[in-house]
Amino acid sequence: MPPTPGPTTRLCTHSDDALYVRDRNLVEELMGRVTFTEMMFFHILGRAPSPGETAILDAVLVTLMEHGLTPSAIATRLVYHSSPEALQAGVAAGLLAVGSQFVGTIENAAQLLARLVADPAGVAAAARREVEATQREGRALPGFGHHLHKPDDPRSPKLFQIARANGVKGAHIDAIETLSTIVDQVHGKHLTINATGAVAAVLLEIGVAPEIMRGFAVIARAAGLVAHVAEEQTAPAARTIWDAAEQAVPYQGLAPKR
Repeated sequence: MPPTPGPTTRLCTHSDDALYVRDRNLVEELMGRVTFTEMMFFHILGRAPSPGETAILDAVLVTLMEHGLTPSAIATRLVYHSSPEALQAGVAAGLLAVGSQFVGTIENAAQLLARLVADPAGVAAAARREVEATQREGRALPGFGHHLHKPDDPRSPKLFQIARANGVKGAHIDAIETLSTIVDQVHGKHLTINATGAVAAVLLEIGVAPEIMRGFAVIARAAGLVAHVAEEQTAPAARTIWDAAEQAVPYQGLAPKR
């Protein structure tokens, strides 16, 4: 019986005098020749991006880098306050908050858009079915609504504009815009397409699968969290955040015995 082949990798290897990433010589073919965004796309997806794809991905990374004092940034600042000798611990803590409720919601929105585009009933019929189901079941619709930006999230149309200016086919952008119209009809009010919904649409347009999409949010947010650490070093806020939490959540148990 022939031996069972073991696992292999297509990502990287090296020789005595060279390093290779996906069969490209790191020193001779990549360093100084490609940008970080181009290298990231090439390494993750296994193909070089077109100039238009690079422009779209750059816009996405800029969009996702900074969202203010959200849970990820607060976690980073508090953990860094506790362990200032380990910058990476604070950043890692913040990245753990990139989940299904904040930032990582692009994955949920992307899965929804992919279903709509693939539905044999057509996008409009599938979208109406989805919206009515979420309303009936009291579920949130991924990619819609924002607690600050009203009536519209200004980032979303800008991302669509950049994508269309760079020649994407537009099926997923069309799908989320159709979905938006039906959302407003069913709910009887306007709900904005938020930034994560727009990011999901444009990343689908350049071939990023929903299952890997959250990784791009992690990459972008890591840079933003390093900025929060840098600011914490020069203008610390973690202790104020800690004190504010204690004031906002008072103790209501039994009084301690004397």
